[in-house]
Amino acid sequence: MSKAYSSDRLYHLQLRPGEVGRYVILPGDPGRCEKIASRFDAPVLAAQNREFTTYTGTLDGVRVSVTSTGIGGPSAAIAMEELYQCGADTFLRVGTCGGMQLEVEGGDLVIATGAVRAEGTGREYAPIEFPAVADFAVVSALAEAAREGGRRYHVGVVQCKDSYYGQHEPERMPAGYELQQRWQAWLRCGCLASEMESAALFVVASSLRARCGTVLEVVGNQERRRAGLLDHIVHETGEAIDTAVRALRRLIARDGERA
Repeated sequence: MSKAYSSDRLYHLQLRPGEVGRYVILPGDPGRCEKIASRFDAPVLAAQNREFTTYTGTLDGVRVSVTSTGIGGPSAAIAMEELYQCGADTFLRVGTCGGMQLEVEGGDLVIATGAVRAEGTGREYAPIEFPAVADFAVVSALAEAAREGGRRYHVGVVQCKDSYYGQHEPERMPAGYELQQRWQAWLRCGCLASEMESAALFVVASSLRARCGTVLEVVGNQERRRAGLLDHIVHETGEAIDTAVRALRRLIARDGERA
């Protein structure tokens, strides 16, 4: 598909209003979009530009889409902003995370109720005192879908950051002392997992009056390794994707009943 910019398309996503559904799944990796779209009926590649790939199809007769956001809050916020301009108002982030609490193991699912705002994007939308919280209806649908799928899952707060290596190798960073102290604070507060997009997405969604939730598949848990416990490493996201699709079906049905 041509990457030539057109005045009637949104600048980054290269989409026109009407080319996406009201409901959008948001993976970080563009490589996951086709896999997610295969769960839709009659999926079509709508646009592809930079880190943003979009497919649109239907679920239960309702138009739905999948758009990749790239890594981190800045590009995720751009994706949500432009999708909202195209008519979307319900977003489900699907991705991976690193477990933090010892009971959160590789292959488990984490459904975020809120996120620690240790990132910069959300600060340009709302003061730091404003919480990054997921939409209750989306969280409920995700939890019900995870339970239906029969997988281990956890529901609670996740931590979001801008620096992947600042988390995994804080000791070599000039600001390492602060990073390690704050990490201990998040652990003591019960944060379930660490990732990079949900805080920004929750704050942007609040500013747009849109709905947003997150389901993550745990890759591994560095705290379990530190404790000398077995640390399963899992790189698949199929369970998180299936959970998001089941949750979308629930949201579509409930929205239809209310309408």
